Amino acid sequence: MMQEQQLPIALATVAARHSRQAHVVWGQRDVTVGGGAPVRVQSMTNTDTADAIGTAIQVKELAVAGSEMVRITVNTPEAAQAVPYIRDQLDRMGFDVPLIGDFHYNGHRLLTDFPDCAQALSKYRINPGNVGKGDKRDRQFGQMIEAAMRWSKPVRIGVNWGSLDQELLAQLMDDNSRRLEPWSAKSVMYEALVRSAIDSAVRAEQMGLDGNQIILSCKVSGVQDLVSVYRALALRCDYALHLGLTEAGMGTKGTVASATALSILLQEGIGDTIRVSLTPAPGESRTQEVVIASEILQSLGVRAFVPSVTACPGCGRTTSTTFQELTQQIDEFLRAQMPVWRSRYPGVEKLKVAVMGCIVNGPGESKHADIGISLPGTGEAPAAPVFIDGEKRMTLRGDAIAQEFQAVVENYIENRFGTRSGMPST
Repeated sequence: MMQEQQLPIALATVAARHSRQAHVVWGQRDVTVGGGAPVRVQSMTNTDTADAIGTAIQVKELAVAGSEMVRITVNTPEAAQAVPYIRDQLDRMGFDVPLIGDFHYNGHRLLTDFPDCAQALSKYRINPGNVGKGDKRDRQFGQMIEAAMRWSKPVRIGVNWGSLDQELLAQLMDDNSRRLEPWSAKSVMYEALVRSAIDSAVRAEQMGLDGNQIILSCKVSGVQDLVSVYRALALRCDYALHLGLTEAGMGTKGTVASATALSILLQEGIGDTIRVSLTPAPGESRTQEVVIASEILQSLGVRAFVPSVTACPGCGRTTSTTFQELTQQIDEFLRAQMPVWRSRYPGVEKLKVAVMGCIVNGPGESKHADIGISLPGTGEAPAAPVFIDGEKRMTLRGDAIAQEFQAVVENYIENRFGTRSGMPST
């Protein structure tokens, strides 16, 4: 029964929280989730997992883009058989990114029948709404928890309102009908999501799974719904939480909705790992969701992944496209170098670069950046002053400004970050 004194979840608020700490491990790599660890970025493949080579290649691409964990669908015996081969391919390529197995309906059988799969995965995702009905639900859920304990794997108990436990929802609706002041149907839905996650986690702990090995999620596709549900979830438990706006959509719609929802919660201290669930445009790389997730965290100042590039939007004073082209060139160059620079130049991800288009804000913004260039606007003298650490160091002229400025940036990075690890770079 729901407690009469509880407020509808939509009215709940929460301050910064401190969660338990889970460890998602493969080999020597331990991606800590929760307990004050950095908010982690994860993603999911859209390949047929039975295609071990194709899946391994996409996992590699996602890892290179910055995904710290990658989830793969494990839905058939063929997919389960492929998991150890995917893991082996990644290890051969030198990518120790942890793999998360996404299970629905038959996960209890796959984890039991394919122990090599259960061992090769670093974490299991279990959906309480899809583990079975009636008497089967507890037994099949228990088999998955037993596998997690047998192989010492953390578990994400991931509830989704598109596949919510209908028996629990019906019970809560009946309870609500007997209230003196019934909640709205949406508030009952929120309660069902939160209860499904927490009750499942408690059941797993009662079976013997360490609570520090449990991560919860309650995914919905509406921004305000997600905020309400996660505020309530954070108030009522201390498990590590995975954030994500499910079925966010394509392009700008999915990007803006995900950024809005996740930013609100992260600003309130809610969330230990995130995923941006975008529908890729035809031909678009799956890595876009990783880039956006990283940008959300970096824009909030929560983490830094790549050097940031400040650039003006342009106006009537900047009729030339030079600053746009240079901004794009520098941004793409910095991103392309990061897989190597992360280890070679520790700290380079915090670098701030400014590429400005005219004299109005150009010199000021360039001075605020670590390194910046103020390109000439319409009618201005054909000269581009370069500022390094707040001081004007040189002026570039001519047709090779872009190439010269990129060389200046590379030289600055080498001089500033090349010996940070205590050893000269080679």
